[in-house]
Amino acid sequence: MKDTKNRIIRLKEAVRRFDSSCLLVAGDIMLDQFVWGDVSRISPEAPIPVVEVQKETMLLGGAANVANNLRAMGSPVILGGVVGKDAMGENLRELARSGGIDAIAVVDGIRPTTIKTRIIARGQQVVRVDRENNNSLNDSSIKALIEAFERLAPGIDGIIVSDYAKGVVSARFMDELRKISGERGIPLLVDPKPAHSYLYHGVTLVTPNRQEAEAMAGLEIKNTESLSQAAQEIQGRLGTEAVLITRGSHGMALWQRENGLFTVPTMAREVFDVTGAGDTVVAAMALGIVNGLTFPEAAYLANIAAGVVVGKIGTATVTAEEIMEILEK
Repeated sequence: MKDTKNRIIRLKEAVRRFDSSCLLVAGDIMLDQFVWGDVSRISPEAPIPVVEVQKETMLLGGAANVANNLRAMGSPVILGGVVGKDAMGENLRELARSGGIDAIAVVDGIRPTTIKTRIIARGQQVVRVDRENNNSLNDSSIKALIEAFERLAPGIDGIIVSDYAKGVVSARFMDELRKISGERGIPLLVDPKPAHSYLYHGVTLVTPNRQEAEAMAGLEIKNTESLSQAAQEIQGRLGTEAVLITRGSHGMALWQRENGLFTVPTMAREVFDVTGAGDTVVAAMALGIVNGLTFPEAAYLANIAAGVVVGKIGTATVTAEEIMEILEK
């Protein structure tokens, strides 16, 4: 009982310090566009519904949603990535600015801004339209990003890489962030894509979901034993300090070589929407670590944050006040 009380005290103290640490979020920036409408007829041109548009909303997506989560929890944040020289790129930067996010997005005249358009009718998603260019960044864009990271390095306390395999995260990109992490002694966390596993060697922590963990480890996760084996395999291959596997309704599992497997059951009472839950996990995990929590304590905190977010509809965030309310209970 005393251990539990002391842990809660430490978690509360960390949450109170969220506004004193600045994190850099770097990776694939996206704009999530939602087109809401109604369906009353089928098109005479093809057997498809005709959606009569009623409203349209824009939200920060990809790495920008990680930054949005950090900001919602009270942390100063810097966002680094690439947008196109187009209206949607300007919309994205304005959304970031209005949300209090310091965006250093590099404008690339060749690449379009990555946009995920979801058309929703009667509460159901009808179709998703993706506009993107997944090619690697050109030399001038990657150079501009690296120079920005070097300039901002003295003011950051931790780094999150949000990799959606849209061409931003590369060997040069990761080498620079590893260098900053090592020189400043700050954590480097990665929300990974399995195809890019070779890029993440030596980072502090990776946060794959179960499917990503299976792909990264090369084995199927069926039970606790295979879960532990997969996490250990990933940690061994990448040389990370820890591996955090998110498991949906089963909570999450943390692997550290010195402590083995630490599992955290889900805190969610009801699950309405898992969109963006992984972004919330890596954001809360990073804030916990940079504010003095151990990896298991940070995982517990991240699990609380994710439990709040999946109880909301859409690409949602959680506030420090909501986390504190649960800790009080």
